[in-house]
Amino acid sequence: MTERLKKTVVLVGMMGAGKTAVGTALARLLRVPFRDSDEEIVKAAQRSIAEIFERDGEPFFRARESEVLARLVRGEPCVLSTGGGAFLSEKNREIVAQAGVSVWLRVDIDLLWQRVRHKTTRPLLRTPNPRATLQSLYEARVPFYALADLVVDSAPDISVEAMAQRVLETLRDHDDVLERK
Repeated sequence: MTERLKKTVVLVGMMGAGKTAVGTALARLLRVPFRDSDEEIVKAAQRSIAEIFERDGEPFFRARESEVLARLVRGEPCVLSTGGGAFLSEKNREIVAQAGVSVWLRVDIDLLWQRVRHKTTRPLLRTPNPRATLQSLYEARVPFYALADLVVDSAPDISVEAMAQRVLETLRDHDDVLERK
């Protein structure tokens, strides 16, 4: 039996939730392209996200983010990883709902902290108390992530491949997303 992805799977969640790693593995399982909205913004702007924020500000970045999301969600079905803040925008949630399916990779705060605490690539955590910053971001964002179409829970003992398999199993319950031939 073969499966065909009918709409783009948009992975949402906190930094450290595994959107890129799980998304890459899921795209392999589904034999579709993997896209990362932040990478697409960088390509289009020919500047890093930090440079975009510094030079043009967050509102400019968020506008580009919405444009990229709209283009990717309406294009060939793929697995799309979004930046942690993308799903906070009502406009972005509407874009995803119109042509894609949102999947929240739900990870508890302790596991997120284990995953991100040694990373230097997280500008939002460059604060005097990064753990407290992560906690407040988490508390502010969870109500938005909870609006996702589907939720898949992670745990410390679940590999990237097993998590991708969990997402795939969840998608299989939705004929509007995954067609089985």
